[in-house]
This record gives sequence, C-alpha cells and structure tokens, in this order.
Amino acid sequence: MAHDHDHDHGHGHHHHAVIPANGHLNKAFIIGIMLNLVFVAVEFGAGFFSSSLALISDAGHNLMDVASLGLSLLAFRLAKVKPNETFTYGYRKSTVLASMFNAIILLVGMGFVAYEAIVRIGTPEVVKGNVVAIVAAIGIVVNATTALLFFRDKEHDLNVKGAYLHMVADALVSLGAVITGIVIIFTGWYWLDAVISIVIIVVIVISTWHLLSASLKLAMDAVPAGIEMEKVKACALKIPGIKAIHHIHIWGMSTTENALTARLLVDGTLNMEQVENIKNTFRHEMLHLNIQHVTLETELHLNKEACCD
Repeated sequence: MAHDHDHDHGHGHHHHAVIPANGHLNKAFIIGIMLNLVFVAVEFGAGFFSSSLALISDAGHNLMDVASLGLSLLAFRLAKVKPNETFTYGYRKSTVLASMFNAIILLVGMGFVAYEAIVRIGTPEVVKGNVVAIVAAIGIVVNATTALLFFRDKEHDLNVKGAYLHMVADALVSLGAVITGIVIIFTGWYWLDAVISIVIIVVIVISTWHLLSASLKLAMDAVPAGIEMEKVKACALKIPGIKAIHHIHIWGMSTTENALTARLLVDGTLNMEQVENIKNTFRHEMLHLNIQHVTLETELHLNKEACCD
C-alpha cells in the first residue's frame, strides 16, 4: 500500500456570531456584570432594611451569577489567545470549562435554596410582601435585560447558553418572588414563598442538567452535539476518488469550533494535484457539518488487497 503522509490542516471557518470576544458579546458580558452588580447592592440593602432573609440569600445567589458571568467573559478572552508550544490549540477549551463550571455553580446554588425552602415550609418566616415584590420586580427587569443580551447566540455556544440560563433562572426566581409578595400582602400565606421557590428550582435544575451533560461530553472530547459520524462517512464516500475513510476522530476545540482527523483511502491512479483537490472538497463538505479544523492522512489504493486496513 502506498502512503501519502502529508498532514494537511483545513482552516476554513464556519462563521458564528459568538466567536469575537471584542464584539457584541464582549459588551453583553460587561453590561450584564455591571447591571447585576448594581442590583446585588440594591438587594442586599433592601434585605437588611426589611430584615428579609429571602432577599439577602437571593442577593448572594445573584452575586454568584456575577462571578459566573465574569468567568464566561474570561473564557472568551482566553479563547482568543494565540496557540503556543505548550497549548498548541490555544485556550479555546476554557469556554467548555466555563460552561461546565457555570452549570455546577448553578446546581449547587439551587441546592442551598432548595434546602432553605424545605425548612421554611415547616417553619414559615414573616415576610414583608411589599418590599419583596418591589425588589423582585426590579430583579425581573435586570435579569431579563441581561438574558436578552445573550438570546441570539445561546444556541451556538454552550458558554453563552450557560450565562443565558443563569439570567433566565434569576428572572424566574424574581417573578416567583413578585407573585409571592403580592399574594402574601393580601393573604399572609408566608409558606407560599417556599412552595413557589421549590417549583422554580425544579424547572431550573432540569435545564441546567442538560447544559452540564453537554459540557461534560465536550470536556471528555465526545463528538459534539449536532455532528453525526455516519454523515461524515457518507460525505467522504460520495466524493469521487475516495474509496474509504478510517480512524475518524471528532471533538470540540471550544464551544464553537470543532476538529476532525481521519485517514482517507484514495484512488491510486490519481496524481498529487487531484488528491489535493479531493481533500479540499472534503474540507469544504465538513464546514457544512460544523467542522472547521480538518487534518487528513491519505493512502493510495493501488489494488484490491490495499483495501484491507
């Protein structure tokens, strides 16, 4: 079997709006961090003023979200650092780690809130419904505004999706608090605060669990969601001159960029230029499957026996 061991790298770029760290997403993270820091200060102040443990604990939770937004922003900036001899892919993988840590932080935070809610069902505390409702309404505006900053990019990048889910989760918590505050004003049902909290927590945990699962898979170099191995093989075999494709490896370099390595078995009668054209065609096909970085090894198929791997 003849071997052509040129390891070529396809660097075609499937464009995503989320990649530039100095674009609108960079501004979105900064605006989100500033808005939430201001709200945390307001919520802490209102909590101490009204002796509301609920507001104080929620302010602590929102402070964790500010840290998560900061982590996501840091990951985006690290992803733009050029590769070096130690980190040959650069720091792109930091976006995967950020999305995973965001999911873990949110799940841990929800665990503490759930524990507090269960305790309060048995021993409900007196809550100043008017203060809770007003501050929570401000929280809806702040969190919903921040979530909208990430809305259009959330399906393209797990890191952005993690930040988006954090903000949606906080907006839901605030909405529940508004409803609870209003009902408490008119009924005095203090236990309702805990019940509504548990319902919201269940919704948040379900969505966050999917984010954590997807992040762990990327961290473990699993084939990224939306990419099918069989489609990759089918694309290769439909290109004239390719007899087979072996040793396919596909993984996520970041939450937006994917890579592939493979060995192509090509027609042994082809010259070098024709083989190069075949590889370029394959790289172009991979862009349509959201695979931007392709490294190929080619082998020449000279006879029937050469087909055996």
